[in-house]
Amino acid sequence: MSMKAFHSLEGEMIYFQKLSTENAQAIHSYASDSEVSRFIGWNLMNSVDETCEHIELMLKREAAGTHLYTSIVLKSTQEIIGTAMIFNFDDEANKAEIGYVIHRDHWGKGYGTEIVGLITDFAFQTLHLHKLYAYVVDANIGSARILEKNGYELEGRLKDHYFIEERYYDALFLGRIINQ
Repeated sequence: MSMKAFHSLEGEMIYFQKLSTENAQAIHSYASDSEVSRFIGWNLMNSVDETCEHIELMLKREAAGTHLYTSIVLKSTQEIIGTAMIFNFDDEANKAEIGYVIHRDHWGKGYGTEIVGLITDFAFQTLHLHKLYAYVVDANIGSARILEKNGYELEGRLKDHYFIEERYYDALFLGRIINQ
C-alpha cells in the first residue's frame, strides 16, 4: 500500500518518517497532553510504556494494511511534532479517512495545513483515491480550518456524536472529492 512512499513525503517545513517505538518519548510528549488528546480519539497516554504499546498497535495495523501512519518531523529542528494517518480504507468506494495530531507547541504555525496537503496529494496521486474525509469535533475549530484550507468541504454535522469530558459535541464531517 505504498508505505515507503508515505513515510518519505516532504514539504517545505516538515517531512514524514516511519513511526517507531524508538521515538516513544517524543510521541509521548504530545500523546500525554490532555489538551492535545481531548479531540483526537486516542486515550490520554499516562506513561512512555503506554505510548510505546500504542505505537506497537499502530505498527501492527499498518503491517496488516488497514492503516498508514507516519511521524511528522520539523525540518528546522529534526523534532517529531506529530503523527499523521490514513485509515478506514473502503476499496469499493475508493475512499479513506485522514487524521493528524500535532504537539501543542506547534499549533498555529502552518504545519497542519502542510501536513494535510501532503496527505491529500499522496492519497489522490499515489493511492488514486476518489475521496478523503475527516470527522472533527466541532469545538476543534483549528482542525476544521486546516481541512478547509486544503479544499475539504463541510458535508454534514452529526449532532451530539462525541461525549468528551462529560459533555456532548457535534461531529463535523468534511470531505474532498477528486474526479478521476
